[in-house]
Formats: sequence, structure tokens, C-alpha cells
Amino acid sequence: MNDILWNASPSRIEKSSIYDFMRVLPVKNYPQLHQWSVDHPEDFWLKVMTYFDVIREGDDAPACTDLSFESYGWFPNVRLNFAENLLRHAHTDQSGKIALNSIHETQEKRRISYRDLKQQTSKVVKVLKDSGFKQGDVLGAWMPNVPETVIAMLASTSLGGVFTSTSCDFGVEGVIDRFGQSKPKVLVAAASYSYNGKKIDLLPKITELAKRLESVEKIIIVDILGGGEDLTVVDRSITWKGIMENVSEQEIDFVKVPFGAPLYIMYSSGTTGKPKCIVHGVGGTLLQHLKELSLHCDLNERKNIMFFTTCGWMMWNWLVSALALGSEVTLYEGSPGYPSLGEFTQLINKEKIHIFGTSPKFLKALEDTEEGPSSSFDCLETVLSTGAPLMPEQFDFVYKYFGHDLHLASISGGTDILGCFMLGNPLVPVRRGEIQAAGLGMAISSFGPDGKDLPKGQEGELVCTKSFPSRPISFLNDANNEKFKEAYFNHFPGVWHHGDFIHITEEGGVVVHGRSDATLNPGGVRIGTAEIYRQTESLEWIEDALCVGRTHD
Repeated sequence: MNDILWNASPSRIEKSSIYDFMRVLPVKNYPQLHQWSVDHPEDFWLKVMTYFDVIREGDDAPACTDLSFESYGWFPNVRLNFAENLLRHAHTDQSGKIALNSIHETQEKRRISYRDLKQQTSKVVKVLKDSGFKQGDVLGAWMPNVPETVIAMLASTSLGGVFTSTSCDFGVEGVIDRFGQSKPKVLVAAASYSYNGKKIDLLPKITELAKRLESVEKIIIVDILGGGEDLTVVDRSITWKGIMENVSEQEIDFVKVPFGAPLYIMYSSGTTGKPKCIVHGVGGTLLQHLKELSLHCDLNERKNIMFFTTCGWMMWNWLVSALALGSEVTLYEGSPGYPSLGEFTQLINKEKIHIFGTSPKFLKALEDTEEGPSSSFDCLETVLSTGAPLMPEQFDFVYKYFGHDLHLASISGGTDILGCFMLGNPLVPVRRGEIQAAGLGMAISSFGPDGKDLPKGQEGELVCTKSFPSRPISFLNDANNEKFKEAYFNHFPGVWHHGDFIHITEEGGVVVHGRSDATLNPGGVRIGTAEIYRQTESLEWIEDALCVGRTHD
């Protein structure tokens, strides 16, 4: 059993969303709630739908027609619109509340209310409709983490379209590898961006993309830095500024689509060839993100969340779903090290951030500066960490740097599910080196090579034995779902194999030892690479390290 580093106070527990959620259920604590959610998945996900009052039409029954992974069977009679649910607070007496708080690395700031967010979205909707963009069409964004990217997503999904994005640090070939498969009809691209104080001009690359992406019929160019370049040099292009200045706002006629209709196209890493194109659905994404952001992270309309991410990482999609809760979403664009990591962390104070999301890599870099914070983090309630296992020593550092009364939640999932298998919640203790618990509705286990459940504490393969709404609805260009089945079901038929090497503790926590395909097996003893990196990173004279298996004849 690892050391307990934090427990929520009784007052914090009683005020939490998850405590309110479970009040009317036949459960008394988190283990019972989780067990109920996986024993009765249809009842659980329907409860999530009704608890958050998801805007929808049609019949909620049946909640699921197929709890296996053979086909997507969730809420077949429900229709809804993703953007309508994210913009719902523009219609309330809170419409003047800040929706997006956008901060550039130069500390330049823009603040957009829910009312203005909807108005600006409506202008882009008008342009898309006039261009023939319709339900099922794809909009691709090659953009930094700025409000225009969020608005492009909201506008395309308002019409029942599909959104896909890559970050600006992808080169032309990286964009072609992705958008060449997803075939966007409209491309939204930044004319330039800056990183670490340096401006990077993208117009020549946009011109090349315009020539090579045959599916693109219109390009919307966003002059984020206001450089004054001639943006008309790109064929088939219009400017974002022109849309905002010349198009009148209008009511948005949200196109309701089936629960399992495509919403996002995400991409695998592409380390073994072209990236796989993973298609995620409207309803499953919305329910999973509402559950995770509200019940697990305790986010609500009174709080501000910031997650350091680019538009090429799934955490961007996860972050912007916070709009559905009426929260303030802080977008940071640029390098967290410009001008210094310490100044970046002070944004938490300046912007009154309640939930701050980052990665073990960032925390390691922050620790290596050997500088303490210039002031305490009075508003900060929760720190989220993902992207790699959070080492036990990093738990110690977070509490030393950010403060002791803090919910530190290491979270783990992936682009594959656009969410988490394991994450935090305020009902159970934070233990050193552990993820607090399995996510609600996620029937995870640790399997041995024989496909059998392993005892608590024994290391094995992370699996999920029952379907969940945010599973992919398909892969693109995948006849008969062959790639989909090969990716997740080759190891254990009918059971989702995620590719992480884990053990589950007696208390229900989870320790991730690394990717199972990177697990070393010398002499039959399985060693997670995370355990080796933990040691190499503690040595100052090692700048970087790569752990690989090698046989000796």
C-alpha cells in the first residue's frame, strides 16, 4: 500500500458533483458506485445523459443494443448536436460569462463570452453553408490553440459535420499523411504562429497544401499574429477577418444527427506507417467528457480549467468539451518555457485557474529548474497529469511546488477512446505513485497472457471487458473493420486490449508500468520501461534515454 498524500475534506466531498450524482443511487462510496456502473452500464450511461440534461430528441430506450464490441449499439434512437450542447449557456442569463480565455506566450490575452462565442460561430456557419458544407462533410484545422480553432469546430459540428485537426508544428508531409486520408472539404489554417518568441510563417506551406489536398474546396486563413501579409496569394481562400467583419450574425439551425454519427477524426501516432484515422461519435464523446470533467475532475460553471495542449493532441478535444458545463476554458498558445516555466505557472494565479492540466515531462522540466513558485496557488484545486506514467517522486514534487491541499489526479486513456480508462475523483485518497481508480462505466481488468483476470497487485495487460459509448465508431478506410479488430481485439477475442502494462491495487488504484509492447522480458521477467526511465531521469548527467530490448547470443 502506497502512502496517502491527500484526502478531500468532508465539505469538499459533499459539494462535489460526483457526490450529488450518487445521492439517489443504491451506493455509499466510490467502489460501490464503480461496480454499479459496470454491472449496469445501460442504466449508468442513461443516468449520465439525464443528469447533465443533454439536449437531444428521440427515445432514450434502448440505451444499448450490443454490449459487446462487435458493433456500435449505444442509444440508437437518440439524435443530438454536439455544438448545441457546448453552446447551451449562450442562451441563459449567464451568456455574458467568459467562455474562452485565450493567452499567448507574450501574455497577450483575449476573452470571449458565451454570447460572443455563439455569435462568431454563427458567422462561420453561414459561410460554410453557403459553400455547400453539409452533414458528414469534414473540416480540417491546421491551427494553434486559439479561439478560432474552437469556433471552427463549433461551426462545422453545428451543421452535423466532422472536425479534424493537427497542430502547426506538423510539417506539410505530416498534414498530408493525415488530411490526405480524412479528405476535408474546408481547411482552416493559420497564416503564422509563434513559439518560444519566434514567428513561423505558414503561408508558403498553406499554398502547397492547397495544391496537394484535392478534397479541399475552400480555405479560411486566420491571421493570428496580425502580420499584414497578403493572404490572397492562396488559391480558393478567404480570410477569417473578412468573415467576422462582413458576415452578419444569425440564429444557428443546429443539425441533429444520430448518437453514433461521426464527430471527430483523430490520428494514431503513425510510428509504423501512415497514421490510422480513428472516428469518434457525437454522443459517446459528449457523455464521456461530461462524466470525466464533472464527476471525476469536479469541474462546474463556477470554475476555470487550463490544460497545456496543442490541437494535435486529444486533450484539446477533451478540454473544449468543458464548454458544455458552462466553465471558463483557458487556452494557452506558445511555449510554456517562454520566457520561463515559473512565469507560466504563475498564470494559474493570474487567471484564477481551478483545474490545471499538464504532463510528467512538463513537471520534470519544472522540477529541474530548482526554483520554487513566486507565490502560493490559492485558487488551484486540482492538478491533472497525463501523457506518461507519473512517477512516485513527481507526486512529491507536485505537492511541494503547488501546495498540500490539492487533488493530484494522474489520468490515463488515449486517442483510441478520446477519454480515460483510469483517472481521479474526490471520493478516494490520492496515493503516491498511483492513479486513483478506474473510470465510471469502464470495466477494466489486468489480464495475463492466457486471457484470465489476474489477482490484485499482479502486473498484466490493461483490458476493458464491456463496451462504452466513447469507443471508436470506426476507422476510416477500413473494410469490414479489419484494422479496428486488429488494433484492439487480436490478443483477447471480444475484449478491448489497450496495450498498457498495469497492476490494480487492493484499494482499487492503478499503477501503469508503461506500454506493454515496450515491456522488456529478460529471462521471462517482465519489466515496464517506465521503471527504467524513472531511474535514468534521476541522473543529472543523462540528458535523454531510450530503453529497448536486445538479445545477446
